[in-house]
Amino acid sequence: MEAFVAPLALLMERWLGYSQELVARIGHPVIWYGKLISALEARTNRPERTSEQRRLAGLVSLAVLLVVTLVVAAAIQIALRQLPGSFVLEVLLATPFLAQKELARSVERVAEALRSSLAAGREAVSHIVGRDPEALDEAGVARAAIETLAESTSDGVVAPWFWLVLLGLPGIALYKAINTADSMIGHRNERYRDYGLAAAKLDDLVNWLPARFTAVLVTAGCFFMPQVSPSAAWATARRDARKHDSPNAGWPEAAFAGALGFQLGGPRSYEGELVDLPAFGQGKRKLGSSDILWALLLYRKTLHVLLGVSVALAVIWWVGT
Repeated sequence: MEAFVAPLALLMERWLGYSQELVARIGHPVIWYGKLISALEARTNRPERTSEQRRLAGLVSLAVLLVVTLVVAAAIQIALRQLPGSFVLEVLLATPFLAQKELARSVERVAEALRSSLAAGREAVSHIVGRDPEALDEAGVARAAIETLAESTSDGVVAPWFWLVLLGLPGIALYKAINTADSMIGHRNERYRDYGLAAAKLDDLVNWLPARFTAVLVTAGCFFMPQVSPSAAWATARRDARKHDSPNAGWPEAAFAGALGFQLGGPRSYEGELVDLPAFGQGKRKLGSSDILWALLLYRKTLHVLLGVSVALAVIWWVGT
């Protein structure tokens, strides 16, 4: 059934998204995960504990999060499959874990704001990146938006879809729990360096294949766009992805850079501290709002390819059975 749920969930989420009204009324899975992660962290991540104790506390807290998620998601899936029309309900429940529509909206808002003024662009991009917005010039705002778009194509869309196809509702729910834990506690600062280690390592593991598959999808998406290079997308991904601190984030980012002829990455400021990070691609670095829109077009072409792959898998499964 997962083979059929996945393409329909992609279509449904691209059409409807997850409205702010729903967020206000019932919340969102990421919000629910966040509350549980925060509650566990407040109880277990004590500063007086040793590094080993904090690593163990983080591992136990992550295990609690995953067990709760698995039990709830599996129970829902089992219960649904006893009902008529369960297929439609599973599609609806899978859509909040995908982020195609909201990701495009958020990045497009940055392009529109930047077209208005640099100050507006900085304010808009501050909602989707962690770097210091006041340190960004116009090109920096545009690069930040495109880099977020590239990385989130992998961990916000492709990876959840991958685990949905593989393991159904429990798979996509578990993936999102892991990814949320990594974004909240998987940092290298004093507070989370030890406590969030298990979450960061597990997030690296579950994103390993999807990140590389995203680079393949971006490369394929280039065939449906003018003035982009599929060969440059793949060559840049293979050459530059390893430069990233993350074993995964460099793949989609480098693929976007190569495809579009941009140079992404490079030095950036976090909390007033300049961090010298590697660059991806060897092309244009002085980017603007029109370049964000160009990257969004590649993103949409990549989503078309992903949908095509998803439909093909469903057909193969149907023929095989």
